Amino acid sequence: MSQTSALIDTLKRQLRSQGKTYADVAIWLGLSEASVKRLFAEQHITLERLECICDQLNLEFSELVQAMQEEAHRLQELTQAQEQSIVDDRELFLVAVCVINGYRFDEIHHQYRLSEAQCTRQLLALERLKLIDLLPGNRIRRRLAANFRWRPGGPIQRFFQQYIATEFFHSHFDSDGEKLMVLNGLLSHAGNAEWQQTMQRLAKEFHALCERESGLPIHQRFGTTSVLAVRQWQSTLFKDVARGSYQQNKSL
Repeated sequence: MSQTSALIDTLKRQLRSQGKTYADVAIWLGLSEASVKRLFAEQHITLERLECICDQLNLEFSELVQAMQEEAHRLQELTQAQEQSIVDDRELFLVAVCVINGYRFDEIHHQYRLSEAQCTRQLLALERLKLIDLLPGNRIRRRLAANFRWRPGGPIQRFFQQYIATEFFHSHFDSDGEKLMVLNGLLSHAGNAEWQQTMQRLAKEFHALCERESGLPIHQRFGTTSVLAVRQWQSTLFKDVARGSYQQNKSL
């Protein structure tokens, strides 16, 4: 990622953390909201405008740069061995997922049957893995980058596919808090790549929304899992009657 992109992403996180929107920025800069969205999308924001936005956020420009540099050193993914160590310890896995979702120490302790000593032991293990810093008073500071992810095809992703995916899809997805969309069509390689970029933007919006609501009390938030997937795939139901040339023209 270029320094310009990293700086703009950091600025967006600062805006979200203070509950500010593009509409607010438009007022500060004397522009339309559409123009502001275009500035952020094209990443063509002058230094003067950056300083104006920072002033409105009570943030020194140097602090914005420092926040960008700190983000660059945050953890983006674990090693294969580190993920395996988490998967192999059910208690550690539970605490790791809680921490990644923004739970505080007391929330983990009260929501699950873990003693304070058990919570502390597992948090210290996560600190050794460099996922967190455990601060005085059992405060947890995550060391995860905004784009942190489990390793593709790694131990935790395989665990999900083996043990959780079946449970996840065992639903009619017809309640207020559920939705399932299955999209099927034909795309070129370029179209497939464009759709994957759209999925990546959706993932960033999901994490941004989680970050924006992280200050709400835990009883006002509930576990929400969203699965975004795309692949070239053809049901085996029809594979035996497909002609050779048709088999190469698989639906997504």
